[in-house]
Amino acid sequence: MTDKPTVLFVCVHNAGRSQMAAGYLKALGGDRVEVLSAGSEPKDQINPVAVQAMAEEGIDIAGNTPKLLTVDAVKESDVVITMGCGDACPIFPGKRYEDWELADPAGQGIEAVRPIRDEIKLRIEQLLAEILHEEVEATS
Repeated sequence: MTDKPTVLFVCVHNAGRSQMAAGYLKALGGDRVEVLSAGSEPKDQINPVAVQAMAEEGIDIAGNTPKLLTVDAVKESDVVITMGCGDACPIFPGKRYEDWELADPAGQGIEAVRPIRDEIKLRIEQLLAEILHEEVEATS
């Protein structure tokens, strides 16, 4: 891994789960990590309920825009975390891949999205501990 690991979150629409994950990693990881998110079929805007759920945590993702997944985004990432994008995600040797099975917040109300958001936060905290630990180990 480089001095600053790059993490890419991928889901189909890049409007909910991947945006919440990116928001948490940016908030909790600060300048210690590079954060990317993308979708195989991006929507034209972020899910407003995901925006609301993250705002409750003090994290503003309202200004984010769903982005199309590119091969370059995968190539420049150290860790690629997919959330139900299936075969649409390219695989490159030497990268860490994880698939997080999370309910899709699309079309859900805030009561259904909060538990998804909270599960994402737990996974982000664990991921951050792992990649920053690996980074410290690699440089010592």
